[in-house]
Amino acid sequence: MAYQTVRMNLQFIAEIVKGSNSIVGLALCHFTVQCHCTMLSATILFTHSTSQFWTYVNGIHNVSLFFCNCATAKTRTIQILCSRWYPATKTDPQTATTFRLLDNFQMYTFESKGSAFEYWQTLSRLSDNMGTKPPKDRYEALLGMSRQYRHLLALKRAGRAHNVRGVLGTKPGELAVPCPACPQPGRNLPPGWESAPPNDRWLFALFLGIDANFRMCHCNKSSEEADPSLSTGWAYFVEESSFKGLLAEHAGQTQEKSSCASHNAVNLADSKNVHGLAATGIGAVVCARHNFKRPSAVGDLQKGENDLAVFNISYNIVCQWSKHLWTCMSRYPSTLHFSPGSKTITFLIPKFHLPAHIPACQTTFSFNLIKGMARTDGEALERAWSNINPVATSTCEMGPGSRWDTLDDHFSDWNWRKVCNFGPFLLQKLKEAIPQRNQHVLDLGDFEEAIPTESLASWHQMVEEWEADRSKPNPFESAAVPVTQASVHLELSQAEADQLKCGLDVSLHAEVSPSVLIAAGTDLEAQQRRLASDKAVVGMHSTDIQLSALQQRTNTLRHRLDHWTDNLGPESEEEAVHNIKLWLPSAVLRLPMHCDTNLTQIEWQLRVAQAHEALHELHQNLRLKCHLMGFKRDWIMGQHAHTRSALEVLAEALLEVEWMNQFPKLEKEQAASESQTEGRRLVAISWIWKQYHGAGQEELSDVMRIEWCKARARASQWSEEVELLQEEMRRVSAFLEWQTDWWKDHATPRTWLDEMENKGASAYAHQQAGIHQAMRARCISIWSVVPGLVAFSLVISPT
Repeated sequence: MAYQTVRMNLQFIAEIVKGSNSIVGLALCHFTVQCHCTMLSATILFTHSTSQFWTYVNGIHNVSLFFCNCATAKTRTIQILCSRWYPATKTDPQTATTFRLLDNFQMYTFESKGSAFEYWQTLSRLSDNMGTKPPKDRYEALLGMSRQYRHLLALKRAGRAHNVRGVLGTKPGELAVPCPACPQPGRNLPPGWESAPPNDRWLFALFLGIDANFRMCHCNKSSEEADPSLSTGWAYFVEESSFKGLLAEHAGQTQEKSSCASHNAVNLADSKNVHGLAATGIGAVVCARHNFKRPSAVGDLQKGENDLAVFNISYNIVCQWSKHLWTCMSRYPSTLHFSPGSKTITFLIPKFHLPAHIPACQTTFSFNLIKGMARTDGEALERAWSNINPVATSTCEMGPGSRWDTLDDHFSDWNWRKVCNFGPFLLQKLKEAIPQRNQHVLDLGDFEEAIPTESLASWHQMVEEWEADRSKPNPFESAAVPVTQASVHLELSQAEADQLKCGLDVSLHAEVSPSVLIAAGTDLEAQQRRLASDKAVVGMHSTDIQLSALQQRTNTLRHRLDHWTDNLGPESEEEAVHNIKLWLPSAVLRLPMHCDTNLTQIEWQLRVAQAHEALHELHQNLRLKCHLMGFKRDWIMGQHAHTRSALEVLAEALLEVEWMNQFPKLEKEQAASESQTEGRRLVAISWIWKQYHGAGQEELSDVMRIEWCKARARASQWSEEVELLQEEMRRVSAFLEWQTDWWKDHATPRTWLDEMENKGASAYAHQQAGIHQAMRARCISIWSVVPGLVAFSLVISPT
């Protein structure tokens, strides 16, 4: 019953709200009827900007009003609305607020994310800041009026008053603000786009990003019957009853465990604490390039354009989500089916989330490596959550309908602000993309000059075959396995086993073999250096927990060192544990003293493996744009330097001369130059990328092929970005032109409206047409420099 009453109220007043820009002040009033009068007296009271009027401004007041009760008079509700005051009830209204206050409150929540209660408190204090004459409590009335008012604005801006189907004929998603730059058939795509050649189809792809936000949880407050949404399914949130019904049908299904790394969001989905929560968060779909919330694409989480032909779908766990997508979809109603047969669908992982995945995912689902992605990063939703998260504090305690309507309103504001900013936004991105494209294409050309023609032709064929068919061998994956300390440990242990079979025992201890001895020593050495590094950064304000953890590590290391030397002795007890000498062969040879050749050879092999392993980890850290963080502290500034120093001493004793070609000195500048993100990193290949980990020339070729493929992908994607940005500019202009014409068409008289309503509807339609025409003119003016930018840039393209 409550829901039907609200709907009737909206139908009754939907056509009355005309949206005039006259200033009527910020006031919320409680009034009483004094006597009958003419309509003229009420008009004078509400519109004259006299001192009498301004006593109502910025506060809460009790006033006396005169309503017209003539035979031809409108109802009191309409009389109030015509004067740009919004009544709290449909019948016998005794509380109202000015449109200006409701507009102010809406903008206040958009910008500050403040709650209605905070705004009400502000009005109360503006009315009486001493507490001597506190105003009557009209907080609940303000909530109802603001919610209805915002809903009516959304209906009006979507042209529902101009449609014969009216309010109740609104279709799902029609109240959402669409993205002008995304491809929309019939609105902003050029004629013949459906038959575009395969190499151009990527220009008309829709980029979609999926993500969940667990901060936007909802407490178990009220119910949908007591607090229904005014527009459920009409804007961004999906129609809730059907959505929950579908979830209930499949409630027994359990989440398949992740086969990828670092995905507790998948593995622990069924174990999250949901006590007292009606929803643990919200999931949403946005356009991944422009960060617009998609229509009917937001839904509460209960647990953890069919016309288009090309879809790029990104999700931080897409490697798991896409596995059984089509099988799962077949269980849902046919209205939710999405046939993959006639579509080109690419699954991707957002760039920031990619490093958390296993290596196979990092090459299979990377925006940086797949053709047709331009410079999209897929992280649009993460940036959007930061804007909406502050609203969680107030929406968490709302009833379900109030929460959905409030979030819909905020999502519309987010989208609208982006529409208004498309002019400078796309131009700035193009200004950045053009020089980046030029530099990366030139850089690729320089790189290719150093590659043999036969290898380059082979690599071209391999990468082009993979781009055409992703089941082909991935050119970005390395088939070579780098040398590791574990593999050398195994090799040394097998060699010792062979020696024992021949009756040769070179062990220095009955229970410890030579390889185990040296391996234990290098491990202790690494622990000493990490402990020394951590102690060096301990400040005078360190907590007891930090100091306790550091002391425990010191005690453990001292205990292990005691076993290493049988007994450290009293002279070592006074020495810092990280400074105690281990006397590995490399340290003995520095004195200089003689050392067992077998032990020296073992340390040499382990040190070489240690250097290869550390270099491989350096590759990973640079590629994952971690800027070396803790790894840089523990290895580049410590272990790397010591490993190379030990190699120098051991090489002299063993007459090794080729090792310096494998491991030149690593300068800080070389590592820093490689720490750029993958999409911006110039080739400038230093020796750290040409090092082949001891596997021979075959792996060197493997590494060089991967780096060439990445350089090619960077050049290609920056070129695609320049092209796609120009297409998006064209689409924005075309969409705004279409929207201008749409409003002009709706400015003609409507047969279902009376004369006065037709005049209001026509005036509003012309106003909207003018707004969109002006926005298009501004974009065209801002983008007038684009032909010059493109013409004067280097006209080059990637190979």
